[in-house]
Amino acid sequence: MNTFFIIFIGLPAIEIFLMIKIGGKIGALNTLALVFFTAILGIYYARVQGLRTLKSGLTNLYQNKTPIYELISGASIAFAAILLIIPGFLTDFIGFALLIPFTRNIFLKIALTDKKFEKKTGKMNKTIEGEIVNKNKDEL
Repeated sequence: MNTFFIIFIGLPAIEIFLMIKIGGKIGALNTLALVFFTAILGIYYARVQGLRTLKSGLTNLYQNKTPIYELISGASIAFAAILLIIPGFLTDFIGFALLIPFTRNIFLKIALTDKKFEKKTGKMNKTIEGEIVNKNKDEL
């Protein structure tokens, strides 16, 4: 319920507050033009990044590698494009941050860490390698 409240009530309130503050500084028409400009620029940049990710994913498929990073990256680029279409400065900032590969990697590392596992064990998620040894190898 708290996440729902933050997304659907808190986010528009913050966006309206930022638009009023920025509109008071640079004017209403300039604010409106800036919102449209960031949306158009962001969608174009999302298209370019999406095509690069698609090309990288196809390259990995041709090399018989699983394009896991490309799938996650493509999903975050699509989410960034949605954020850029929503009018507002906070969503545009988050959307542009998701489009930049360096900050996208930081966001993905934060989102994909298993906090519950770390709290229970106090460790990061580590792989332990082992080998199965059959005692009765020589028996027929």
